[in-house]
Amino acid sequence: MTVRALPVRLLVLPGLGGSGPDHWQTRWEGCEPGCVRVEQREWDRPDLGEWLRVLDGVLAQGEGPVVLVAHSLACALVAHGARRPAWSNVVGALLVAPADVDSPTRTPPETRCFSPLPTEALPFAATVVSSQDDPYVAFERARELARRWGAEFVDAGVIGHINASSGLGDWPEGRRLLRALVARAARREVAT
Repeated sequence: MTVRALPVRLLVLPGLGGSGPDHWQTRWEGCEPGCVRVEQREWDRPDLGEWLRVLDGVLAQGEGPVVLVAHSLACALVAHGARRPAWSNVVGALLVAPADVDSPTRTPPETRCFSPLPTEALPFAATVVSSQDDPYVAFERARELARRWGAEFVDAGVIGHINASSGLGDWPEGRRLLRALVARAARREVAT
C-alpha cells in the first residue's frame, strides 16, 4: 500500500488460533500488495516471548516503514513489543478487536501469559477498532485502551469479534481505516 509517497510493508498479526481462510486478515493478504502474515509456530498455545522473537525477526528482515495489522490477542502482542529495538521501523498499527488478556472472564487461560497488558502510549500512529458486543473485551475497556495507547478509537457497531463469524468478507470499512491510518502515519513521518 502506498499513500502520499509512504510505501509500507503490511504485517498481518493474527490472534489466538490464527486467522482462517474466511477471516478478513487472510483475504487482505491476497489483495493488498506488500501484505505478509507473520507465522507463529503455535497459534493455539501462545507464548509471549516466542511470539515477540518471531515478530522481531520478521521486522529485522525488511527495510522501510511497517504498518502492523493486528487482531485480538495480537493487539496485546503489539502493546508488549512497541518499544523493542527491532520495532524502530513500525510507523502504525491497526488494532482490531483487542482481547482483554487481563480479564479471566473475557479471555481463555492460554492468553494469560500476555498479561498484564501494557497501557503506555504507543510510539507510532494507531487505530483501535472495537465492536460493542465483542465477547473478548468490554466496549468501554477497548475505548480506555485506545485512549491510553494514544490511538484513534473506532466504534464498529454490533458485529461481534470482528472476525470470520462477523460475516465481513474482506471488510471494506477496515480497508478504509487502514488507508486512513497509513495516511496519518505518513503525515507523522513528514512532520519528524
